[in-house]
Amino acid sequence: MNHNPKFSIITVTYNAAAVVEPTLHSIISQSYDNYEFILVDGGSSDDTVPKVRACGIKASHIVSERDKGLYDAMNKGIKLATGDYLCFLNAGDSFHSPDVLEKMVAAIDGEALFPDVLYGETAVVDDKRQFVRMRRLQAPEQLHWTSFKQGMLVCHQAFFARRDIAPEYNLDYRYSADVDWCIRVMKRARKMLKVKITIIDYLQDGLSIQHHRASLMERFNIMCKHYGVFSTLMHHLWFILRALIKK
Repeated sequence: MNHNPKFSIITVTYNAAAVVEPTLHSIISQSYDNYEFILVDGGSSDDTVPKVRACGIKASHIVSERDKGLYDAMNKGIKLATGDYLCFLNAGDSFHSPDVLEKMVAAIDGEALFPDVLYGETAVVDDKRQFVRMRRLQAPEQLHWTSFKQGMLVCHQAFFARRDIAPEYNLDYRYSADVDWCIRVMKRARKMLKVKITIIDYLQDGLSIQHHRASLMERFNIMCKHYGVFSTLMHHLWFILRALIKK
């Protein structure tokens, strides 16, 4: 087995000039350099694309055109990707440290085949890149497609899927298609490996946070589709009870 997997790092932007530089810097700073960078921009009217071109990053593809939203842009990224693993690193988010990719590769050293999914932890940062807290839901030691009954236990950005098993995002969902995508990837996966590091610094201001109620409704519908209505209702009742107990 080739022990130098190639990562396809896909960044989707739209008027993201104010937040994209930390993302780009975290990619350029990686000690492991077998990756391709793909920018899918939605036709920004600010200087997002000029900033990307000027930063010195070796971009395999830079696409800037109107799209049908975030997940349509991600689908474009999947179609352009040639790597072993897909990494969706949104503008504003960044790799936690310069050796993240190197440590992920070290974690699979000795494996007969590349695991279908690599995943790890996520830290939440503010707009000054200061640590706020670790993500509330921690990545489990063992991951199964039924794990997300407990909620989205792994942040989308810290969930690296092998390109050859990754489907396209379902554009019927506007805010939470990443949840559906991760579940569908896990259904196809034979082996998923937790890399015991913090992979991502997540900027605390995502699309689903801005549209919190709509996102929650989509997540509920996605869970009903994959896990059944009764199971989903029971788990959500437990979520409410757990929140009340913690108060």
